[in-house]
Parts: sequence; structure tokens; C-alpha cells
Amino acid sequence: MRGISLAVSWLGKLRTALTRTREAFGGELETMALARRPIDAALWADLEEILVTADFGVPTTVKIVEALKAVAQQDRYATSDQVIARFRRDVQNFLTLPEMGLRLDAKPAVVLIVGVNGSGKTTTIGKLAHVLVAQRKRVLVVAADTFRAAAAEQLAVWTQRAGAEFLRGAEGSDPSAVVFDGMSAAKARGVDVVLVDTAGRLQTKTNLMEELKKMRRVIERETGAPPAETLLVVDGTTGQNALSQAKLFNEATQLTGLVVTKLDSTAKGGVLVGIVDQLGVPVKFVGLGESLDALAPFDPAQFTRALFEVSEAA
Repeated sequence: MRGISLAVSWLGKLRTALTRTREAFGGELETMALARRPIDAALWADLEEILVTADFGVPTTVKIVEALKAVAQQDRYATSDQVIARFRRDVQNFLTLPEMGLRLDAKPAVVLIVGVNGSGKTTTIGKLAHVLVAQRKRVLVVAADTFRAAAAEQLAVWTQRAGAEFLRGAEGSDPSAVVFDGMSAAKARGVDVVLVDTAGRLQTKTNLMEELKKMRRVIERETGAPPAETLLVVDGTTGQNALSQAKLFNEATQLTGLVVTKLDSTAKGGVLVGIVDQLGVPVKFVGLGESLDALAPFDPAQFTRALFEVSEAA
């Protein structure tokens, strides 16, 4: 019963967080569905505009609309409500990918966390540490962003609140050397999971790629395996900029998942669909606030229900 109540509670938080997106996006779709408009060129053009405005992105929007056109023709849809009903199901399908849970089989399992400054990366690491500690895992947070002393200090506070262990290097030191120290400490202490913070700089692709590649080499050499996960933290309020960041980081280091923050502050929640579609990388967690427990595994069914206010009967 407690698990059910927690799920319902989180669904309520998610529904509240998506209010702005739902009002700007879901409301227009609902209006389109209730109007029972005939299926014609004007309907498809209006649907495209709604999706682009919600930051689905042009490539994903075109893919979705073309697929809907094919289904509408094949199944002989006559009115807009049929199209919108199918679209709602398709959103959930778009967001459902394999490997949506964290892969933490190795010991220590290393999670490399990347993202630009201001994306919520530091607080996300603290919240993720809290989630893992609650699962009775011994967690070590490694502050390998050595370029911003304030970032390490903030991360230390969040780590302490989460009940995890912490390791940092000297300001300006080589991030890979800090990672090496972190791997050594993790093995010596019998740590279950290592969360590695990285610098949020986007100067050039070359610098970013080389730094991350070097960290990955150190992790693989010291643990005998590549990082179990490489998670990108993106700020949901940045819309298409989040997609651009995701593409850049995916080129620099193969991402295994996304953490989307600040969904409660945006009307552009459709960017999740665009990122997942364009990169084929699953959303693994969403953040809905500043509290330590405001991070939860991403559930495509819950997200879709919250976005479209789907009733229990549906």
C-alpha cells in the first residue's frame, strides 16, 4: 500500500509540475480533439505548429505527423479526436526505451555525470546519492569539477545531506587525477556506487571530448570496466538548447541516459520527446523541485498521464 501511495503522490507532483506545459500544449490538443475537425491539410499544419511550439523539435514533429497521417489513412480516421487519441498513445511509445533503469551491476558501479553549468547537475548528484543511499548502497561522490571551487563546496553540502561519502581534489588539479583517487578510494572502502561530477564547460568539442575520454580511460583501467552509466543532466526550461547540448555531449561521450530538471518551471516539456527520439537515449530520472527527495525514476506512462490529464478509467 505504501508503494501505491508513493506512486500516486509522485504522479500528483508530476501533474502539478507539468501544469504550464499542459496548459500551453495539452490544452490546444484538447481543443483540437473536442472540435472533431475534419482531417485535412489545415489540421496537420495546426498540429505541426503546436508540436514545434512545445519544443518537440522539427525533425521529431515531422516524424510524428507523417506517422499519424499514415495511420489515419490506413485506419480511415475521419475527425481530429481520433488523431489526438492516437497521438497521446504515440507519445508514451516514443518515450519508452530499453534500459530505463540504472545499471549498477559492477562493484563499484561508476556513474559519470555530465552537463553544462546551471543545468542543476550539482543538486541532481546530491538527490541521486540520496536515492541510492535509501536503497542501502554505499555511495561515494567524486568532485572532478576542479575548475569551480564553489561547485565542489556545494556538492559537499548535498552529499552530506544525502548521507554519502565525498572526495574532492585541489582546485585546478587534473580532473582525471581526482577520478583516479576516487576509484582507489572506492575499491579500498568497498563502495557500491561512485557518482563522478564533471566540469560543465562547453568551450570546444575537442576539449570536452578529450577530457571525458581521459576520465573514461582512468575509470576503465582502475575498475576493469567502462562507466556503468553516463548521465546527462539537462535543464527542461532551455527547450531546444537542451537538445543541442544532448547532441554535443553524446558525441563527446556515449550517453546512456538523461536526467531532466526543472520540469516544474517550463511550458516546453515536449523537448523530452525530441531528445529521446533524436538520440535514442532514455530519460532515467526527472527532477521536480529543490528538496532532497525531488528526484524520481522517469515513467513514460505517468508522464503521459500527467501531460494529458488521462483519467484512471482511460
